[in-house]
Amino acid sequence: MFIDGRGGVRVPSTRVWIVAVAAIFGAFLIGLQIASFRLGFDGPLYSLLRDYVATPKAPEALWAGLGLAMVGLNNRHRVIALSVAAGIDVVFLAIRVLLGSQLAIGNGALIVLTGLAVVAMWRWTGAERTTALGGIALGALLILASKIGDSWLHVTAITRANVLDEYVMMADHALGQPSWVVGRVIDATRPIPYALLHLVYIELSVAAMVVAIYQLRNVRSGAWPRHFLVRTFIVLGITGPLLYVLFPVVGPVYAFGTQGDGFQVGNLFPHVMPPTSWLPRPIPFDHFTPRNCMPSMHTAWALAVFIHSRQGPRWLRWGGAFWLVGTLTATLGFGYHYGVDLVAGAVLCLAVESALRDPERGWDRTRVMLVGGGAALLAALLWSFRYLAVPMAHLPELFGPVIVALLAAYSLAFYVTFFARSRTVATSGVKLQVDT
Repeated sequence: MFIDGRGGVRVPSTRVWIVAVAAIFGAFLIGLQIASFRLGFDGPLYSLLRDYVATPKAPEALWAGLGLAMVGLNNRHRVIALSVAAGIDVVFLAIRVLLGSQLAIGNGALIVLTGLAVVAMWRWTGAERTTALGGIALGALLILASKIGDSWLHVTAITRANVLDEYVMMADHALGQPSWVVGRVIDATRPIPYALLHLVYIELSVAAMVVAIYQLRNVRSGAWPRHFLVRTFIVLGITGPLLYVLFPVVGPVYAFGTQGDGFQVGNLFPHVMPPTSWLPRPIPFDHFTPRNCMPSMHTAWALAVFIHSRQGPRWLRWGGAFWLVGTLTATLGFGYHYGVDLVAGAVLCLAVESALRDPERGWDRTRVMLVGGGAALLAALLWSFRYLAVPMAHLPELFGPVIVALLAAYSLAFYVTFFARSRTVATSGVKLQVDT
């Protein structure tokens, strides 16, 4: 706090926002934890506490969080932290082998991340402390986000008894049923390509960590970027899953495949193309399969990784493109999503990125139009998938090109706004240097 010239107390606006957001986030966490206990599952806070000593549910998220925290440390502290975390994991792994329990790692990453926070708070000072705590906070936020997401998936399964997969399946006829087409191709590529795509799909957080660490590589010198991938991931993780409750969908491999545990409409995926003669209806489903298809958050996150990799070196750009293509192929080929899920996920990503990118330009008319247009487009798509599913199936030659054209037009508007202009400026700068 500061004292102004009239003797009043003035709190900087940034600090006010930080405190307000922290309070809201904390209240949401506590509320979700209470709801989790009442609904009969662990919840985010209890699950996080269990990860210190019990078998972690998402080891890759714990290690990704620790890896992200490394951006705020010097090389010596990085080596010490990673070595200690690996050593603790080896000890836990040995104990699990002796006890014959499930093999897993990740405890060491969480324990060391917590220890780093304590050391940075009580032992370090000045810029070293500030930078370290910034990286640690990002890593902890990533882990908390994964816990919240996992708990929210339980909520969707328990609170939404019926799913809308028949509507989405019918609407997907407009795109030629890409899940069934790609599913047949992937099924024929066992075992090596099949296993590689599984790895790409489940390790998306690792790809995101690589891009984020590259973007934050200079933070020890005080050069924090105005916008980076973690911000987009967090906002996507907050906004996207809210739609799961409004539009519950489980995916073709569950609703129309062998993983439906008796709740599936039929065993059609991926070898029997669904007919267009059905009249879609909500179908009852189990109370444990997440309703996490609409929109495809894997598509949204993979597209965010791709976008943020564009301004990196060639190896990062190629890696971002590979992970995007691999993720899209996996989401369709394994039957986790329909084609229209991917379209909705892409629109959501571009809308969120439009709101966050280039914060120095403020909320000008272009940004408002991009964000508002993206929200309107997403709402129109969801409404169409629910109420125009039958016409979309019967007139694919009309609705298919319209869906693709809308996504292409929105993507082009995003590119022109945030990438084409910067590339023109960069090219002009090079020309000016040559002329002088």
